Amino acid sequence: MSDDTHSTRPIGEAPPLPPVPRGAGTVGRGRPETRTLGSVLGWTALNAVVPGTAFLAAGRRRLGTAVLVVTALLVAGGVWLATVGRRSALRLAVDSDSLVWLIAGIAVLATAWIAVIVAGHRALLPRRSTRPRLALGGLLVLALVAAVAYPAYRVGTVAVAQRGLLDGVFASDRESATVVDTPDPFGTKERVNVLLLGGDGGEGREGVRTDTVIVASIETATGETTLFSLPRNLQDLPFPADSPLAEVYPDGFEGANESDSLLNAVYRTGPAWYPGILGPTDDPGADFLKLGVGEALGLPIDYFVLVNLDGFSRLVDALGGITVNVNYYVPINGEPTRGILPDDYIAPGPNQRMDGATALHFARGRFGLTDYDRMDRQRCTINAIIAEADPITLLDQYQELAATTQDIVSTDIPQSALDDFVDLAFLVKDAEIRSVVFDTSLIDPAYPDYPRIRQIVQESIAPVATTTAPPPAPGDSASGSGAATDQTPAPPPAAPAADVGDACAYDPAQAQAALDEGEPPTRNG
Repeated sequence: MSDDTHSTRPIGEAPPLPPVPRGAGTVGRGRPETRTLGSVLGWTALNAVVPGTAFLAAGRRRLGTAVLVVTALLVAGGVWLATVGRRSALRLAVDSDSLVWLIAGIAVLATAWIAVIVAGHRALLPRRSTRPRLALGGLLVLALVAAVAYPAYRVGTVAVAQRGLLDGVFASDRESATVVDTPDPFGTKERVNVLLLGGDGGEGREGVRTDTVIVASIETATGETTLFSLPRNLQDLPFPADSPLAEVYPDGFEGANESDSLLNAVYRTGPAWYPGILGPTDDPGADFLKLGVGEALGLPIDYFVLVNLDGFSRLVDALGGITVNVNYYVPINGEPTRGILPDDYIAPGPNQRMDGATALHFARGRFGLTDYDRMDRQRCTINAIIAEADPITLLDQYQELAATTQDIVSTDIPQSALDDFVDLAFLVKDAEIRSVVFDTSLIDPAYPDYPRIRQIVQESIAPVATTTAPPPAPGDSASGSGAATDQTPAPPPAAPAADVGDACAYDPAQAQAALDEGEPPTRNG
């Protein structure tokens, strides 16, 4: 009797297929033994860009889906911070404690990303891979790991530099005689007034003279900003009646001679003559100026920022240079009061690229020119620096920029106020910025009319609206009887708003006239 008589398989049914031996076709969780090298390398590269895809290709769907979801959430968070959440991102950037968490987060994220790249590649590899295939895969993985690790390292160094900048410039233990530290610095302020100082200190100069004095008055509700520029040779700077400085300077600030009695000498001379008069402070010269300039303008000065030109050239060099327009010959060195001629001149011309040393001469040069010419050029230099500070340059040179900034910038703005300044910056960006320069067309620096200056300031930040009574009805006697109308015209603007960029534009006619006149004489010429 044959074996078929013992089979229980119904007649006509096909016999079952033999089992597939392990090692033929696929291995484990979908790992094919026949996956090509190009497929492995392609999925590995894609996995570095879109983490999780390698696990899906290898059949590990749960893990791949989980990694993709986490990646999507992180990308969505990054897009939010770069768009509608930019204010939150900037707040994080000005919070020293948050930066510590950011640095730790960057390290964790980079480590996890690298682990996904390595594990994804291993999941894609067939069990039986030749050494050349393994070597090529290993090289690709190393390149991808470096592509993740290096940017993470650079971003981490930027975060570390930013934290050092915050702790160095906005030190929490800094003492000021004119700042009251409150939990909400802007809580009750309709305007914030910041004194911007340009200090002309450096090698061969005794002390610091603040040749640039500008007050930025910012409306906290709208961000509308008015810049008030005072000339360096302003005299008789007044002080508030309730200040101890009013007792020692009852007729306004004065020094031993005319040069030491000017506005630019207050920072250096005042504290030297009366040390400790204002009480504990880390920058008595700035406090002298805050009180005096505030009284002169009729504005309470909340904070100051001093940029010392000593080291300014390093800042420009770190940015790779700046581009400015030059409309007339700008002297390099020279001292008119001593009869010392300039060493050379910067010739007129559009879009001139300047390194740090040349930019410093451009901002400083005064021989044969007025203080107002120099004030204009300094504003143009600041504009050029802002224009040059693109994100790529900032990231690439941030460590040097942060270190340089700590050397040349000082302020009494506390870290607790930086969040408020971030909010204010977003308003200022989209608001109107006006400039009022107190030049000789408005005041006489030698005999300043401070009540008039205060009137100009008030009219500039809160112009009086024109109020006109309705026209008389037909038949009224206003047209012929001589009866007075109830019309109050607004006074003419005391100081027309100026566009800060006007002085920075290239003027071909002015430049050509200067070239036709020829280069002025120099010390060596």
